[in-house]
Amino acid sequence: MSSDPRPALADARLYLCTDSRSRQGDLSEFLDAVLSSGVDIVQLREKGLEARDELRHLEVVAAAAHRHGKLFAVNDRADIARAVEAPVLHLGQDDLPVAVARAIIGDRPVIGRSTHTPAQFDAATREPGVQYCCAGPTWATPTKPGRAAAGLGLLDHAATTAERNPLPWFAIGGIDLDHLDQVLAHGARRVVVVRALTEAEDPGAAAAAFAERLRRF
Repeated sequence: MSSDPRPALADARLYLCTDSRSRQGDLSEFLDAVLSSGVDIVQLREKGLEARDELRHLEVVAAAAHRHGKLFAVNDRADIARAVEAPVLHLGQDDLPVAVARAIIGDRPVIGRSTHTPAQFDAATREPGVQYCCAGPTWATPTKPGRAAAGLGLLDHAATTAERNPLPWFAIGGIDLDHLDQVLAHGARRVVVVRALTEAEDPGAAAAAFAERLRRF
């Protein structure tokens, strides 16, 4: 993997968010299966972890990403991202301003921002230092309890905006292989998935199916 993560980000199509898989006890094996089959970026996302535990799990994530020449991301925590030298930091709407995060992590990592409305998406594309956006949730999802679906209209807005501002963006929220064609029809070319891989009977095969369809465009 290049020391500059931006080319890999630009080429990325499939972004996975996963917990530490402590219940299954197979984080390393799971990551090898999906990263070898089409996942381009993997983010550890598990609310409530103590910093020490998050660092421990991220060591596994980082090692798997390095084995496969892929990117890994830290969710929310600029201090954790700096500690593990993550190439990607992802920020939500209520997280640090990018300038503050950048002061903590330095110049190399790329920074992404979650957006849930057209106004938030537009603001993120104008926010100095944001290098990719996520738009959603397209459909309601138990991974974000209480958050209403943004719907396919947000994807239409993001796709139209991207014609003027080519910032990479990912559709997110309830996306599985059955929904993928709808997402593609509304202009998305990159997606974030969670349960479609973490709960798949064969995660590697599911990742390969996503990647093959996304790489047609």
